[in-house]
Amino acid sequence: MQFFSTDKESLIFRCNGETLKIEPWGMDSFRVRSVMVGDILDLSAALLEPETSEHKVEVSIQEADEGRNAKIVNGNITAECFVQPWGDLLRISFKETSTGKILLEEITNGGALAKRARYFKHISTDVYKLKVRFDSKSDEKLFGMGQYQQESMNLKGCNMELAHRNSQASIPFVLSDNGYGFFWNNAAIGEVHFGLDTTEWVAEETRQLDYWITAGLTPKDIVQNYMKVTGLPPMMPEYGLGYWQCKLRYYNQQQVLDIAREYHKRNIKIDVIVIDYYHWPRCGDWRFDAEYFPDPKAMIKELNDMGIECMVSIWPQVDIRSENYQEMKQQGLLVRSHSGVDVQMVFHGDNLFMDATNPRTRQYVWDKCKKDYYDLGVKTFWLDEAEPEFTGYDYENYQYHAGSVLQIGNIYPREYAKAFYEGQKSQGQDKIVNLIRCAWAGSQQYGALVWSGDIMSTWEDFRKQIVAGLQMGIAGIPWWTTDIGGFHGGDVRTEEFKELLIRWFQFGCYCPVMRMHGSRVPHKEIINKAGEVREVTGADNEIWSFGDEAYEIMKYYIEVRESMRDYTRSLMEEASKTGAPVIRTLFYEFPDDKKTWNITDQYMYGAKLLVAPVCHKGERARKVYLPAGCGWEDNYSGETYSGGTEIMVDAPLERIPVFKRLL
Repeated sequence: MQFFSTDKESLIFRCNGETLKIEPWGMDSFRVRSVMVGDILDLSAALLEPETSEHKVEVSIQEADEGRNAKIVNGNITAECFVQPWGDLLRISFKETSTGKILLEEITNGGALAKRARYFKHISTDVYKLKVRFDSKSDEKLFGMGQYQQESMNLKGCNMELAHRNSQASIPFVLSDNGYGFFWNNAAIGEVHFGLDTTEWVAEETRQLDYWITAGLTPKDIVQNYMKVTGLPPMMPEYGLGYWQCKLRYYNQQQVLDIAREYHKRNIKIDVIVIDYYHWPRCGDWRFDAEYFPDPKAMIKELNDMGIECMVSIWPQVDIRSENYQEMKQQGLLVRSHSGVDVQMVFHGDNLFMDATNPRTRQYVWDKCKKDYYDLGVKTFWLDEAEPEFTGYDYENYQYHAGSVLQIGNIYPREYAKAFYEGQKSQGQDKIVNLIRCAWAGSQQYGALVWSGDIMSTWEDFRKQIVAGLQMGIAGIPWWTTDIGGFHGGDVRTEEFKELLIRWFQFGCYCPVMRMHGSRVPHKEIINKAGEVREVTGADNEIWSFGDEAYEIMKYYIEVRESMRDYTRSLMEEASKTGAPVIRTLFYEFPDDKKTWNITDQYMYGAKLLVAPVCHKGERARKVYLPAGCGWEDNYSGETYSGGTEIMVDAPLERIPVFKRLL
C-alpha cells in the first residue's frame, strides 16, 4: 500500500479520500494543505510565495512497515508522518531538527476511539466545516492572535472567536514558548480553543485545510519568519512619528482651523489633525458637507502651511439615501444579505457595506475619494468601521464578492486597506499610513495603522490596551495605536477621568503612533440648516482643555515624543525591513529570562527603552522588573541598576517609569 509520494520538494499523503501536502515555505517552515475528495487548491488567504529556501530540503519515505512512515526536513524543522494502523489515519509530528524536540504534533487516533486530527464535516459540494486538533502541553505559553480585549497575555486556556468585531481584530498567528509559530491560513469565521491538553482550530466553512508552521530559536526568529511570508510594512511617513490631535468630532472647518492655529500659537508641534465621521452629508457620499466645510481645499492648505497633515474619516457604509447607493447596488458593489431586509447597519439611517473584496468596488470608492479628498490635499485616511461592524454579527447572512462571509469574511479589513493603499500608490505617493479599525494577516503591507476601536474610558480598558498592542506586534502588525483616554465615557468634569487621561497620554507617548481621541462627555447636539439632527460633537479634547496641571504634563510628553523622533524613525525602518514590532514584549528582547514571559504591564519601546505604564487609579509608585542580561538606567534620575532585579519606582502623576538599556 502506497500512502506517501513526493512532488518536487513536497511530501504528499493520500488515503480515505484525503489528499494532504507538506511543502517547505520559507526559512525553517512548512505549509500544510489538505482536501477531502479532490485536488489541493492553489489558493491562499494570506501566505505569499516564499523566497527560495536557504536550506536543502530532504524528503524520505520509509518502505518498511507497509510504508507507513515518511519524513520531510526544511532546515531546523522536521515533519514526521505516521499512518496509524487503526483506520489508516495520518498523524504528523513537527520537531526541531537539531535536537529532535517535539514542537507540535497532531492528536493520536486513540486506537479504538478512532479520533481524527483533521475532521472534515461535509456541508455542500466541496465545502466543509473543519476541525484540526493538536496535542498541547499544559505548561506551554502562547501569545499573539491579534487584538482581543483581555488583560491576559498568555492565551493558554483561552477560547477565542476567529472573527472581527469593533475593538477585536482576529489574526490567527500564535507564538509558543516551545519554539514554534503557527499560522491558521484560513479567513473563515471560526474558533480556536487553547486547551490544557489539546489545541483545536475550527473553520465554519472552508474548502481545504491550510496552515503554516515555523521553528525558531527565539521569538524574534519566529516573528521574522512569519513576516517574510505575510508581508512587510512600508516605511512610516515622517508625520507618523509625532503627535496626532483628534476628537469626536471637529464638525466644521472653522473648528479645525481654530484648534490647529492654537497649537501653532503655543508652539506645540502636532503632525496630524483628524476630521472624524459625518463630515459628509450621507454615508456613502465620500465628500465634505459644504454646509460645514465650505472651502476644504483652503483649509487643508493652511494646515499644511503650519506643518500639519489633514486626515479624514472614511466609512464603508452606504446609506440607502446616498447619492451613490443606486449605482453601487446596480453594479453589484455592495455586500449582499442572503435573507431578510437588506440593511446591514442601522446608524443615522439604513446602511449597506461596500464590498471591499471586489476589485471594482475598491476602484469605484477610490475614484470618489481621490476627486473629493485626495485632489484637495488629503494624503492620509482614517478607514473606520473596517470589521465591518454589522448591526447584527450574523455572519452566515452575508455574501462578499470573494465568497460567503463564513468562508472568507476575515479578509475584509485587509482589502479595505488595500483599496486606499493602491489608490495612493497609483498617484505616486511613496510613504503611506492609513488609520484603520481592524486588520487581518497581510494588512501591514498596505500601510495599515490599526487602532483598538471604541473602547471605554476605564482603568480596566486601559490595561487591556497594553496587552492588545503587544499581541498585535507578535501577530504581524507593527503599527498600532489606541484612543488616548479611551473612546466612550470620558467625562471631562471629573478628576478621575483627568488622572486616567494623563496616565493614558504618558503610555501613548511610547506607542507606535501617539494619538489623542475620544467621545468626551458632555456632548453637544448639532442640527443642520434643514433641521436634521447630525452626529454630536464631544467636549473639548485638546491638551489645554483639562486644567493647568494636565496641560503641563501632556505638553511635556509631546516634547518627549518629539525628542525621540530619530529613535522612533529607526524603529519604523526596522519594522519595514524585518517586521519587528515597535512595542515589544519583554520576552521578545530577553527570551532567556524566564520571568519576562509572565509580565503583562511592561514592555520595550524598540530595543533600548523599557516602559512601565501606571495603569491603576491613584497609583504613585509601582514595581518594575528589569530583565537580566544587561544593566539599566533610570531615564529621569540617571540611577543605574543591574538586570534580573525587581525594584519599586516612584511614579508621581507627572511621569511614568522608563529605563534605558545599557548595552
